[in-house]
Formats: sequence, C-alpha cells, structure tokens
Amino acid sequence: MKKITKIGVFTSGGDAPGMNAAIRAVVRTAKYNDLDVTGIYRGYEGMIEGDFVEMNRRSVSSIIQKGGTILKSARCLEFRTPEGRAKAFENLKAQGIDALVAIGGDGTFTGAEILSKEYDIPVMCIPGTIDNDLYGSDYTLGYDTANNTVIEAIDKIRDTASSHNRVFFIEVMGRDSGCIALNAGVAGGAEAILLPEVETGIDQLLEEIGFAEERKKTSMIVIIAEGDKNGGAYNISKQVKEKFPHLDVKVSILGHLQRGGSPSSFDRVLATRMGYTAVNELLKGNSRATVGLRGNQMITTPLEEALSKKEFKLDEELLEIANVMNK
Repeated sequence: MKKITKIGVFTSGGDAPGMNAAIRAVVRTAKYNDLDVTGIYRGYEGMIEGDFVEMNRRSVSSIIQKGGTILKSARCLEFRTPEGRAKAFENLKAQGIDALVAIGGDGTFTGAEILSKEYDIPVMCIPGTIDNDLYGSDYTLGYDTANNTVIEAIDKIRDTASSHNRVFFIEVMGRDSGCIALNAGVAGGAEAILLPEVETGIDQLLEEIGFAEERKKTSMIVIIAEGDKNGGAYNISKQVKEKFPHLDVKVSILGHLQRGGSPSSFDRVLATRMGYTAVNELLKGNSRATVGLRGNQMITTPLEEALSKKEFKLDEELLEIANVMNK
C-alpha cells in the first residue's frame, strides 16, 4: 500500500451521539502524524457532489460534547450504482485523498467496502449507531447515550403512570436489535419487555399483566422494541385494552429523540479511542476493516466478516434477571 498523505473522514446513515467526538479524534490523530485531513459533507452524497472541507485541529475544537454530526449525514441511492461510485472516486482523487475513515452503520460499511475493492483505496470504519447491532464491537457509538435518554424518559413517564394508575406502552428504537429495550427496561424497572430476538406472544404478555394485577399493581410500564414481531406499541396496547377494558392504557413512541443529545462520558471516550485507532491502523497498512471494543481492548475486524456475521448481543444473564424482576 502506498504511503498515506491525506485522509478523508465522513459520517453516513443515521446520526448517533459520539460521531463528532470520533471526527475530532480522527482529525487530531491524523494531524499529530503530519497527515492532511478533508471532511466530506453528507457522506456518500457529498462525496459524489464534491462537497469537501479541509480540516485542522481548530476545525474540531469544542465539538466533543455535541450530538449529531458537524459533517452532516445523508442516504445516497446514486452511490449504489457503479457510475455514482466512479464520480465519488474521481472527486476523492482530485482532492488528493488517499484513505478514508467512514463513521456509520452497516450501509456505510457496505459502501466503504465496495469502493475500496473497486478503486483500491484504503478504508477503516467506525461503528456509529444507537442500535448496537453491528458485529465486531461490544458497543457502537451512541448506544450508551441512547440508553440514558430512554431511561430518563421512562422515569418521567412512570411518574405520570403512577399518578393516574395507568399502563404505559413505551416503544423504543431497535428494528432488529433489542439492546436498548432490554437494558433500559431493566434499568427503568419495566414490568414487561418485548424484544425482536425473543419470542414473546401476546398471550404471554396478557398473562404477565394479569399476574401484575393480582399483585395489586396500579400502574405498569411495558417496553417494546420497534422491531418486536407483535406489531408495535399501538397494536399491542389495543389487544391489551380488549382483554382488560378497565385499564387506562397509554402509548408513548420515543422516536428520534433517542438519537440526539450530548454524548455520555462512555461514548466520548469510546469515540476518541475508535478515531485514534482507525487512523493508526491505516498507517500500519490495515484496510477494509472496522474498529471495535472487545472487553477493554481495541480490535479490528475485516469488513467482509463484520458485514456477513450477525452477533447476538443480548446479555443472557440480563434476560433472566429481567424475567425474575418482572415476576
């Protein structure tokens, strides 16, 4: 691999708290190693349209605490075509960019791998998604912050639930991953938690609610991951209301507020370690890989492996604990 002189950094897909901290770490690690850095606005869309900005240490001052991404983000259908990727590479070449650091989820990783294979440009990926659903790292950027946001919302909703003797169905993000639902559900003392990875039928939920009523519970919180197979919070709450017409049932969809906000201390440190590792791995000659955290060690995983494998990240012990706490 030829010597790297300029790194391009970009964020793509859904935003996640900690992306700015990762950008900061990439820029400052690159400058420490006498490399130039170019920021690419709006991910692959900006790459195709030539929307670039030169970055230095001052460019990333006072952003470690900010949510979202200063480089913006977008989804780009044109990049999925060979013609779109050809445009993107020509723009990279014109800028003198000879390596990339991509921050995002599996769609971002897929695009980076294809571009690298087609044009032999080195890439390192940083997993940034609140769902914590990528292979190769125990935690993804934004997951810890999103958990804290959800727990804060649950605590506030429980105040209203207990004041009015209500049953609240709270839907959290997690199309294919129940990590947020499980962890926030246990931390928030939820009476039931429904996850995409674990089959929980409506009959079982109705049984648990009936059991809670027998224990004279006057208010309840049920956490539902958006990818649960029972059809979402509104559909589930409707079926519960039919079975228990006397219950005062409410639904709260937390939605995109889970993505925003200042990143937690954990996410800031994780992002900094990941950005630092991504640049240093590129300088070592590593490419087409994602950085990740295993235990307390930073590792890399080949993109091909990271994209082909699905990791079951639900803590088996925590699943059992949730079951015990709800009984």
